[in-house]
Amino acid sequence: MAPVNFRRAMLALGVGGFAIGTGEFVIMGLLPEVANDIAVSIPQAGHVISAYALGVVIGAPVLAVLAAGWHRRALLVALMAVFATGNFASALAPGYLSLNVLRFMTGLPHGTYFGVAALVAAALAPPDRRARAVGLVMLGLTGATLVGVPIAAWLGQLFGWRAAFVFVGVIALIAVVLLRRDIPDMPAAAGASPWRELGALKRKQVWFTLGIGAIGFGGMFSVFSYIKPTLIEVAGLPIGGVPIVLALFGVGMVAGNLVGARLADKSLTRTIGGLLVWSMLVLSVFTFAAHHIVTAAINVFLIGTIVAIAPALQIRLMDVAGDAQTLAAALNHSAFNMANALGAWLGGVAISAGLGWTSTGWVGALLAIAGLGVFGASLLSARADASARRGAIA
Repeated sequence: MAPVNFRRAMLALGVGGFAIGTGEFVIMGLLPEVANDIAVSIPQAGHVISAYALGVVIGAPVLAVLAAGWHRRALLVALMAVFATGNFASALAPGYLSLNVLRFMTGLPHGTYFGVAALVAAALAPPDRRARAVGLVMLGLTGATLVGVPIAAWLGQLFGWRAAFVFVGVIALIAVVLLRRDIPDMPAAAGASPWRELGALKRKQVWFTLGIGAIGFGGMFSVFSYIKPTLIEVAGLPIGGVPIVLALFGVGMVAGNLVGARLADKSLTRTIGGLLVWSMLVLSVFTFAAHHIVTAAINVFLIGTIVAIAPALQIRLMDVAGDAQTLAAALNHSAFNMANALGAWLGGVAISAGLGWTSTGWVGALLAIAGLGVFGASLLSARADASARRGAIA
């Protein structure tokens, strides 16, 4: 194998993450234009977001299992090529049904790409820098909220929403070239097969870790899903200031991703537990901070840092999955999309019940506490299993 340029390899993986992050989030700011063009209501247009998320949740385990024996580089290139094709096709969708089907198909490679990219990044990094390598891959996703989404949204406003998907497709094609050039031709693990990957589902710690992500990470989405009306109605923020505060959220995500990855390399268990406590505190404060523009803006930045838990959970999944690495790593992003759906739904329930816009902060804090509960159960289960093994040996 030729010498690997670590930085170029991380850049290639990160550009792929940047394309996926931009493609996933840009549509949220262009729903009125999409609704008008395909002649549906804005809530109906919002179904394309759900269709993409459903594609992520289904695609991650299915593709990870089916492609268990593929070489890593070939799989990454194929996944990114499918993603590029899906975005170009989405730009040509003639109507509501076709756009939903195409967004579903475009979401299929999402989770598997990030899972395999994390495995490659961790394999190329020194043992004590695995989480930081995974963080560099995730930096593409978090950086997309700060740079890619605003650019794509601007193109969508200027040339129509279809131009935004063309832009994402072009980035994905660039990623295909970089992945083909800079990622070494790494084979799958010896003996890899669909049946062995499915073995991950027999491991309790895999399910515990997925539960931490699906529940504990949902708090961020319970607040962020309704952040615009909350800022306007509660904090009194002029509508022109909303993009600035949203940019602060993006900065918080980037900062959290980098710091969280470093902390995870030092102590994985303490990092996960500490970040769940951090999430609970920050989301609780939102209920009070949201009443003033300055404190709301600072708190939104801090809420963005909750994403720091993502690299830690990714590494933990890889550690507890045994020889079923690909499926476990890919399922992390299924869990995050479930967190998105759960947090947004529960936040909406609280608002609809008349508890007010700021009630999403309490919802988020409760989800963080529930995530801590799952994490605690995970640790207790691991200790019980270790004690049972020692007893069997004795």
